[in-house]
Amino acid sequence: MTITTVRPQKVDRPEIFWEFTRSLCPECKKVIDAHILLRDNKVIMRKRCPEHGRFEALVFGDAELYTQVQRYNKPGTLPLNFATEVRDGCPHDCGLCPDHQQHACLALIEVNQACNLDCPLCFANSGTHFSHSGWELTFEQVNFMLDRFIEFEGNPEVVQFSGGEPSLHPRILDFIELAQQKGISYVMLNTNGIRIARDDKFLAGLQRLKPHVYLQFDGFEAETNRIIRGKPDLIEDKLRALDRLAEADVRAVLVGAVERGVNEHEVGNIVEFGLRHPAVFGVNFQGAFRAQRHNIPSDPMTRMTIPDIIKGIEAQTNGLFKLSDFVPVPCCMPTCNFVTYAMLDGDTVTPITRVLDIDLYLDYLKNRTMPGLNDDLLHTLERLWSSSAQVGSDRAAAEIANITFNPLAQTTQPPDHPTRSADRCAACHSHLPLSQHAPRDLARHVFMLNVRDFMDPWTFNVKNAMKCCLEFLTPDGRMIPFCSYNSAGYREQVAQTMMSR
Repeated sequence: MTITTVRPQKVDRPEIFWEFTRSLCPECKKVIDAHILLRDNKVIMRKRCPEHGRFEALVFGDAELYTQVQRYNKPGTLPLNFATEVRDGCPHDCGLCPDHQQHACLALIEVNQACNLDCPLCFANSGTHFSHSGWELTFEQVNFMLDRFIEFEGNPEVVQFSGGEPSLHPRILDFIELAQQKGISYVMLNTNGIRIARDDKFLAGLQRLKPHVYLQFDGFEAETNRIIRGKPDLIEDKLRALDRLAEADVRAVLVGAVERGVNEHEVGNIVEFGLRHPAVFGVNFQGAFRAQRHNIPSDPMTRMTIPDIIKGIEAQTNGLFKLSDFVPVPCCMPTCNFVTYAMLDGDTVTPITRVLDIDLYLDYLKNRTMPGLNDDLLHTLERLWSSSAQVGSDRAAAEIANITFNPLAQTTQPPDHPTRSADRCAACHSHLPLSQHAPRDLARHVFMLNVRDFMDPWTFNVKNAMKCCLEFLTPDGRMIPFCSYNSAGYREQVAQTMMSR
């Protein structure tokens, strides 16, 4: 009788190791090693804390797209000055420190802790309990913080006043006006809209100053607003606020936090509503993230990521916007922020990615050495696709016009090709959407759709934090990357300092 020896067989791992990085322990917030893995066409972060064990979280819901868009990474821009030195390493030297790889496209100033809502989902951890006990900034502090922003950036383009609920601050209109007087091009107010809906005097102030309103808007259904904001009838205030903004000729962007199992089915309706409403010039979605207050049961392995939201938009709008219409924002890491622009002409919605080959120009951003391309158009696209581009602004509209109506933009052919658009007149493009409008009229015909991913202690990646271009300005004059501020202890430090004064 023959005895057969069964030898053990080697097997492949169930995932592809993509890269090594550093992250945070979700429990103790210590910096720990992390692996980025590709599994079942999803991108997973796996890490282990010596004290609290192993953690896994979904980073990106489409591994194929994740690997493809890495080519959109472009060189960062140095700020004029740094505020701190490198001592302990990212994320503990903010900021910005010399190791940070990008300047600030947009700065946020939180003016208070008080709020008129107690949202179960709140990265600022604010609420009504701070109405009499929370801190708020003085005019002198805001003036100093804006001057520091100018010192770092030279000619900063965007500042956003947030909170808490910033409209509750007694001097919020003064802050907006101060930023405008200092030459900051686009001043934004991040608000839940309740005061806009109910306060005529406040609305008149907004009508006079005309900031861009960044309006919290998670969905239409009562259950959505109950779960995310704790107030099922909140949509009534939102709709009234938008109608009043339209009457006051103040522009707004709808901002929705998307939580799986709660409101992901509403993203299409929000986009279609935004396209119809005269006050709305864009929609910004962000997957819900587990930083600060997140009192909604959730699984870090099933969180909503950028491709999940975009695919939902495509399905729910019957392809009005498709995944292929979106392009990574190149100033941050390419997997942090996707955006598209559309031209509106009556009921016709045309994403500009269907008019010209955006990839041809955005490839330039990586190496800046693509012969035969028009430099003005390249720089126009670079500005338009940066995180500082503001929907509804005259600049964005003019740059859309430069791209879509300039004959050099309508080509993917080499310079010597006989049908190159440079050899044709601009009138040949009269068929393009909005071609009958002067550039100065285009601001009301340009719509931006933006999908962001913010990191929390589960998904925090030092690599992404080091190239963040969205920073919090702090009262002591530092700039802290958004996700580091909310996940690495800075928010708590600022609150403690402010409350001790």
